[in-house]
Amino acid sequence: MAVKDRDRFSTATRLRLLGEQTAARVYRSQTRRQARRSRLTGRAALLALVVCSLIVALAYPIRQYVSQRAEIAELQRQQEQARARVEQLRDLKARWQDDAYAEQRIRERLHYVMPGETGYVVIDPDAVKQSRTVRGTAARPWYANVWDGVDKSDRSDP
Repeated sequence: MAVKDRDRFSTATRLRLLGEQTAARVYRSQTRRQARRSRLTGRAALLALVVCSLIVALAYPIRQYVSQRAEIAELQRQQEQARARVEQLRDLKARWQDDAYAEQRIRERLHYVMPGETGYVVIDPDAVKQSRTVRGTAARPWYANVWDGVDKSDRSDP
């Protein structure tokens, strides 16, 4: 035991302990620096820069492409509508070239009658009254129309 105590206080032992303690401190400080250091390496930063540059460079052309595709789709829809309208007009033209259809439409629209027939026009009496009241109220001032409305609502109550 005396050898161990003497060995414990020897210069070599103290220097060895001092070196181990210093090495432990250095190791701890290096691990702290590594923990604080960003995990972003130079290669990763360069890769991120290249990807961002590509996104920025391609954003405008892609936006133009998408808007042009939408415009093309809209024009195709309009073209289909125009084709359908042309087809309707062709059908109508073919119908008007038929004499029976033309005669039917002329008789209906212009109130034509064939020789020997008697034409009648029936007028709806409610439509005539309504048109007269509309014509009469348009020529009067607005406050007269309001007062007439109050009188009518007053008369309708029992």
